[in-house]
Amino acid sequence: MRYLVLFLLLIGVQVAHAADQTPPKPVATCAAQVPYGAPSTAANHPVICRTAYILEHDPVAKIPNWVAWTLTPEHAIGCAERVDAFQADQSLPAAQRADPKDYAGTGYDQGHLANNADMSWDAAVAKESFLMSNMSPQLPAVNRGTWKNLESAERAWVYQTKHAHTIYAGNIYSSSSKTIGADKVVVPDFLYKIVIDDVTKKSFAYIMPNQTTIDADFNKYQVTVADIEKAAATTFPVPDTKNVKNVPPVADLKKIADDKKAQCKS
Repeated sequence: MRYLVLFLLLIGVQVAHAADQTPPKPVATCAAQVPYGAPSTAANHPVICRTAYILEHDPVAKIPNWVAWTLTPEHAIGCAERVDAFQADQSLPAAQRADPKDYAGTGYDQGHLANNADMSWDAAVAKESFLMSNMSPQLPAVNRGTWKNLESAERAWVYQTKHAHTIYAGNIYSSSSKTIGADKVVVPDFLYKIVIDDVTKKSFAYIMPNQTTIDADFNKYQVTVADIEKAAATTFPVPDTKNVKNVPPVADLKKIADDKKAQCKS
């Protein structure tokens, strides 16, 4: 009887989590997140539309191929407090999704692709960023270092230019990549990001190694969109020339930090 009660309690927790999650939206409603069209892969895996981002999820690797969103100036500063509510994405079959416990004790962070800070303009939107379908295993030096530095810079670019920016982020991996956890979640060998200024139409592309030793300066990892397309086997619709490296703006991190402090305090 004791084991039956425990089983029923566990089922109750799982049902509560599922009920707590907002179902995906129709893919067409995410058109504003991908104004140039969605990236495409030969695998053509399931596409999931959330309130503020859209992604293609690999049901075997259990991480996203790509995630895309558009960050507007009015959303560059958000005041919703971060709540680390990592949850398995209940919209995916159990055999095709990652769970937070897959990461436990592995040395890998549950690394956001669509980062929480870009979603913090609304508490419900921020919560959706913690679904595991938006995560990949990232080493701390990457997730809390260089990758985070690029996330901060992209937000500052949006804020200081007052231009919306469209962002593609994703994982580069293969059938021989390492896996973690009971669900065999694939560890990407590299992470990539493409940031597009929607006014100037210039794009800035980066590939970062998922390794313990990495330079904090994300500019060291700048590449071309064409380089990412080749490495990720993905086609990205961009308004800019794909084989050039544009010089990115200098991010005014102090300005956005000061303004965020003042705005969120009030």
